[in-house]
Amino acid sequence: MKILHLDSNHEILIKELSALGYTNDEDYTSSKDAIMKKIAGYDGIIIRSRFSIDKAFLEVATNLKFIGRVGAGLENIDCDYARSRGIELIAAPEGNSNAVGEHSLALLLSLFNKLNKADKEVRAGKWLREENRGLELDGKTIGIIGYGNMGKAFAKKLRGFDVRVLCYDLKSNVADENAMQVTLQELKEQADVLSLHTPETPLTINMIDSVFINQFEKPFWLINTARGKSVVTEDLVEALKEGKVLGAGLDVLEYEKASFENLFSTSLPEPFEYLIKSENVLLSPHIAGWTVESKARLAQTIVDKIKAKYAIS
Repeated sequence: MKILHLDSNHEILIKELSALGYTNDEDYTSSKDAIMKKIAGYDGIIIRSRFSIDKAFLEVATNLKFIGRVGAGLENIDCDYARSRGIELIAAPEGNSNAVGEHSLALLLSLFNKLNKADKEVRAGKWLREENRGLELDGKTIGIIGYGNMGKAFAKKLRGFDVRVLCYDLKSNVADENAMQVTLQELKEQADVLSLHTPETPLTINMIDSVFINQFEKPFWLINTARGKSVVTEDLVEALKEGKVLGAGLDVLEYEKASFENLFSTSLPEPFEYLIKSENVLLSPHIAGWTVESKARLAQTIVDKIKAKYAIS
């Protein structure tokens, strides 16, 4: 079986797949059109988010048996059409869930303790203690929307705190010892913190808008390590100005390109200008699942799944 690697990943992928008997070709620079001209010669592809795998691409991939996505989400793939062609979709949400859980907690604790603000001030020669008095996480209610691998990892990280953790998910019976499953309405009534761990789907795009925010019983803190398009940035900014959202930790942004590798192609949008100047907003460049350990774990997860499904005798 021949596999085409379209993004660079941990060396584990090619090393172990080669040892298993697969032929591995790498092409990290050719255009999508150029890849389409040769894709019929491959049984599998490995990709992160370099370009979309749409119907047109899949139609010429006549021998394709699987697509390995080195990450959690599959939104850059026409999943329905791929499945109709009998193509296996292999993702690795287990590979970076721990990293996402840790990063979510880091964002939350940094916001509560004003660490980004305090750090900048000390570097500027300011020693402001009262102005940087923080909040404690203990006693708060944490609401998690999306209780799959990522949401569960975040809830597990919260076990060391005296907090109440609620989760909402479209699937029933996902609760465990770390979180109690509730309705969305109950979450909105009780949460002090909202953390998003949802995939990008038609249901989640623009989910956090002014209507959604105003349905919360009390002002809350927002953490988003999921997908940027889940939050309407303009509405979030208004909620921050009005105090309905007390602060936000955003690892992902509405303005990201589909590849996640770049942010803007034009000038900065006005709502983003507000975010970068806000002391109660913490930003990171889509790196929640981007650790040294997760890079290896993601690759190993893909190898293991390919091996289990397509073992070469």
